[in-house]
Amino acid sequence: MSSESTPLLYLASWILRRRLMRKRNLVGRRSHREVPANMSFQIPDHLLPRIAIVGRPNVGKSALFNRLVGGSRAIVVDEPGVTRDRLYGRSFWGDHEFMVVDTGGVMNFSKSQADVMEELAITTSVGMDGISLASREAAVARMPSMIERQAVAAVEEAAVIIFLVDGQAGLMAADVEITDWLRKKYSNKCIILAVNKCESPRKGLMQASEFWSLGFSPMPISALSGTGTGELLDLVCSELKNIEALDSSEVEENYVPSIAIVGRPNVGKSSILNALVGEDRTIVSPISGTTRDAIDTEFTGPDGQKYMLIDTAGIRRRAAVASSGSTTEALSVNRAFRAIRRSDVVALVIEAMACITEQDCRIAERIEREGKGCIIVVNKWDTIPNKNQQTTTYYEQDVREKLRVLDWAPIVYSTTTNGHSVERIITAASMVEKERSRRLGTSILNQVVQEALAFKPPPRTRGGKRGRVYYSTQAAIRPPTFVFFVNDAKLFPETYRRYMEKQLRSNAGFPGTPIRLLWRSRRRADNEGKSARINVQAPGSSGKLTSAT
Repeated sequence: MSSESTPLLYLASWILRRRLMRKRNLVGRRSHREVPANMSFQIPDHLLPRIAIVGRPNVGKSALFNRLVGGSRAIVVDEPGVTRDRLYGRSFWGDHEFMVVDTGGVMNFSKSQADVMEELAITTSVGMDGISLASREAAVARMPSMIERQAVAAVEEAAVIIFLVDGQAGLMAADVEITDWLRKKYSNKCIILAVNKCESPRKGLMQASEFWSLGFSPMPISALSGTGTGELLDLVCSELKNIEALDSSEVEENYVPSIAIVGRPNVGKSSILNALVGEDRTIVSPISGTTRDAIDTEFTGPDGQKYMLIDTAGIRRRAAVASSGSTTEALSVNRAFRAIRRSDVVALVIEAMACITEQDCRIAERIEREGKGCIIVVNKWDTIPNKNQQTTTYYEQDVREKLRVLDWAPIVYSTTTNGHSVERIITAASMVEKERSRRLGTSILNQVVQEALAFKPPPRTRGGKRGRVYYSTQAAIRPPTFVFFVNDAKLFPETYRRYMEKQLRSNAGFPGTPIRLLWRSRRRADNEGKSARINVQAPGSSGKLTSAT
């Protein structure tokens, strides 16, 4: 083959590849993709896997972030040090949805402080009027390490790391140092080396070849034009599949449910923890506010299952905390609320002889709003005189009436002074966690829904319209979440939605856990699907996904 024909063949193959990439909507413009069917409801941000973009300053991290999430979320300027904090954005590719994290440039560790200041264009004068020179210099001196700390935090929480380098500038000493840092600290994570600013396919491979010495397989891309971003996302999603498959097997084996013990001050939360673990793990005192931090204690139940018990500070009314002027108590209450958020099951402790207060109701509302499983623990049951079976019945009726938001939570009666019935707390919590993680078969779910519809159809509007349920499916667990595909969600009033929830509970169970019902209009879905084919940008759309009503 002659040397003259080689460029022609290369040009022909390049044109063919270009056309294929244009067909996949990856080059020069953003693709018009429909929203995946399994993303018809909004998944909470904290449940999505994170993809961190890291690299030295001015390699195009923010440009790639904008390309992946759609729009111009991050400021893109041809200057180093513009991005300083972590910036999060939702994105999806195929059947995968994830969070993309933009970070500030990781510094070259061998540079002096003055060189770093100059490279980042950090000034001691702009925006610092009225601040003493010493304070200015101290704040400026901390800036590089603070930027780097933000990048480290993003890498720590990321499932996949995109290590971005500049193909036009070539291999730099900072790239080598960041590579050594990633390999030393995060060798257990998936690291993808992307060579940015490779707009030309002919030059891109040559530019990327220089980075083979870093020990990763370089992938030429262009954040501005979109070249190669499709292949990059394909690789990211394949790694996410591997991580999910690995995590699903490991998590089930190593999963340790957390049980937070919460309530008003001096109801016996610490006594319950000590009775469960069989030792004085926390200080027990009649003085309110003895417990301040959220105390984590690992505990093995009678069945061999491990649990993480979290003892919390007593939660008083916000006005009472504010009037006390105690910063420590305010922090303790905040930690108690955080314990609720990071727990799987919450044991709401109330005192048997004390009336259920408005603060108990507010704590109950917080538990339901966070979607946590719950058991109501009536402590100091021995203080109730002349107890009999009717006493328990009447007491439970009173609790159900006053804590209506938790009418699905089981009630356990305990006496911590002699350890009576304390083990029932763990038994009930174990049952609640299993119900919270249970999946209901689609056929069984639709049978329950159809029976509920036949027994009580949705009400008609004044215009004669009536809601119709086409089918339903369980979309998530912890808490169990069900999506109802209907003709128009507005035709289902709140009273009917509560009726459907009661029917689900009475026929399908789920005691001890809140359940979520999401109503999705077919008409709205069709309209948004049409607009999605026109307006959705990719990779990653700046428009919202079709959310359930």
